[in-house]
Amino acid sequence: MRSSGDGTAGGARGHGLGESGPYPLHSSAADHVQRPTSVPGEGGAASEEIGYRGPTACAAAGITYRQLDYWARTGLVEPSVRPAYGSGTQRLYSFRDVVVLKIVKRFLDTGVSLQNIRTTVQHLRERGFRDLERMTLMSDGATVYECSSPDEVHALLQGGQGIFGIAVGVVWRDVESALSQLHGERVDTGETLVGHNPADELARRRNRAV
Repeated sequence: MRSSGDGTAGGARGHGLGESGPYPLHSSAADHVQRPTSVPGEGGAASEEIGYRGPTACAAAGITYRQLDYWARTGLVEPSVRPAYGSGTQRLYSFRDVVVLKIVKRFLDTGVSLQNIRTTVQHLRERGFRDLERMTLMSDGATVYECSSPDEVHALLQGGQGIFGIAVGVVWRDVESALSQLHGERVDTGETLVGHNPADELARRRNRAV
């Protein structure tokens, strides 16, 4: 696992690249493992060919539009599909962006410092899709750790360091479920993709029965 913090925890552990975790996430770019930001052939809601407008991203991530706007303007979580180029343009967020937005919200709610959250966001940007799905982020309030196995989570808990955890795969599935019921937009054509809302389908069936 890797960690974000002031670097002291990671240095004390002395883990190098390729060693087993858990790892504290460091803010130094030299500590990051550079990985592709997407996996070819990924489909479904995670496809980079689909973007989501601000209100949709807010609904799926459980944040306010004010938070979304502030995080974009301060560079915490910027829309990777299309930024706002002035009045009249709409930001478009990728599925991955929305997952990160939800993770940021959870960390803020538990009191993790903004500096550590920024480092964590940078780390998440450098990981591939499949890396994110099996990752667990743990925090003791001062440092954020990345765990990639139950043994690493257990090691942190045994050491008294991990007091809050986020299973990124669970957040991933929550966001996927939420976005499946909301509207997306094809990046290449601008076509609006209407989500499937079970409640809407039930209403249509009732109307046909009348």
